[in-house]
Amino acid sequence: MNTECSQLAFEFQALGPRQVVADFAGGTITSDAGGLLLREVEAHSGLLAKLAQCFDDFRDEELIEHSVTDLIKQRVFALALGYEDLNDHDQLRADPLLATLVGKRDVTGAERLDPRDQGKPLAGKSTLNRLELTPARASIKSRYKKIVARQSKLAAWFVEAFLQLNPQPPEEIVLDLDATDDPIHGEQSGRFFHGYYKSYCYLPLYIFCGEQLLLAKLRPSNIDAAAGSVKQVAWIVAQIRERWPNVRIILRGDGGFCRDNLLTWCEENRVDFVFGLAKNNACLRSSDANCISRSRSFKRPAKQRASSPISNIARRRVGAAHAASSAKPNISRRGATRGSSSRACRRNVSRCAPCTKICTALAVRWRTASKSSSCVCSPTAPVAARCARISCDSGCRARPTCCCKHCGNEA
Repeated sequence: MNTECSQLAFEFQALGPRQVVADFAGGTITSDAGGLLLREVEAHSGLLAKLAQCFDDFRDEELIEHSVTDLIKQRVFALALGYEDLNDHDQLRADPLLATLVGKRDVTGAERLDPRDQGKPLAGKSTLNRLELTPARASIKSRYKKIVARQSKLAAWFVEAFLQLNPQPPEEIVLDLDATDDPIHGEQSGRFFHGYYKSYCYLPLYIFCGEQLLLAKLRPSNIDAAAGSVKQVAWIVAQIRERWPNVRIILRGDGGFCRDNLLTWCEENRVDFVFGLAKNNACLRSSDANCISRSRSFKRPAKQRASSPISNIARRRVGAAHAASSAKPNISRRGATRGSSSRACRRNVSRCAPCTKICTALAVRWRTASKSSSCVCSPTAPVAARCARISCDSGCRARPTCCCKHCGNEA
């Protein structure tokens, strides 16, 4: 039986006059071919090209071979492929696949002007280091580091990317605030010991919406977790409402962000919030008082559920059996409680009086709301039931007895 031939080659977006084809013919082989899918995403969204616009390049255009856009793509694509260390680019700068992802027309580096750079189409670690570590005050007069990142533009890029990836405005979004440790192992500036994480670290502030990052701000660890959060949240909310004016925004965070200035800002700017609250004695006292008040005002329905076996057990344990006999009673099919002594039944009938109290039968023993009453209900069933009637062995029936043990109204 002859089988159909499968496809042998897959074509991707061309790079100038070059064709980008994936096949199984051998030759230069890479294990990072999945990066071609990232290149397609970037070609359609243009996110990295917009990110490059957040940098000011003071270098001489006639002397550079790697534009800011190329450097951004090289660094971001390498991070996505798992190469997070700048030292990795000593080898990656000669990778033709990464050069294809960046968009270099000379993917082999054969046309580089400096003979020392031939065969290496991409930038080295030193050039990428200047991209990341140029101080904000650098200018055209600086000697080496002349690629300056504008923090305000970078912050706006994260929110703009989030809005671009969600063209349809949702009815509601939840912004999650979080601060976590970023351990450091050298003598970097802003190095402090954090008592909670028990290490030297930074304490960056993150704001997420679902899985999409809206803010990542590096901070020293000698500050409060919520420090500066009002300013950052206000700026992000303003940018979101400029595009989505009717969206409902909910701010969420743990107890580290439950601060008066942040809560006040939320109330004044129509932002709902859900924050944790650290345990303290004042809250515990208020909580206990609230629980007691709620338990006293709680009312059970008065409707009797005679067919419920749980209600029958409740009636057996909460006074009907006590009024009928000191012996343990039995439960009949109809729910009536039968006493084991007709003499006890007659003695109780002679003292019988109408009683309208209701058995609450909670899962724990509790005192009724009346401060003057000392009756305590037994814990058995969660179903409200009235007291059952008492009948002796002779068949005579008594009026309902009180479910409470010592209230004085039992028959």
